[in-house]
Amino acid sequence: MPATHPSQKAVFPAFYVKVWDAMERIPRGKVTTYKELARAIGNPNASRAIGNACNKNPNAPHTPCHRVVASDGSLGGYAFGLRKKVRLLESEGVQLVNNRIDLEKFGFTFPRR
Repeated sequence: MPATHPSQKAVFPAFYVKVWDAMERIPRGKVTTYKELARAIGNPNASRAIGNACNKNPNAPHTPCHRVVASDGSLGGYAFGLRKKVRLLESEGVQLVNNRIDLEKFGFTFPRR
């Protein structure tokens, strides 16, 4: 299922739509990093732009930007506030210890192409 309704694709930059479509492949109960998501869409230096795309996500939490975190396992940001991000992640079984996620246990890596 695409990240946006087809009529929305014309409204947002193609880069954002590409990010949102990739986010839909992050399984429930897993997280990925901004850096990994950038690599997965073929733009390995676009971590900050990934954050911007997450912030503009019109379909959150259905398009799961809450599953994207910083490379050190810290939460990064969330347009609806970090408390909401924590609640969503915990409802999916992701555990936080000292506001960090164990990426060895809960991390998701996109398949290499």
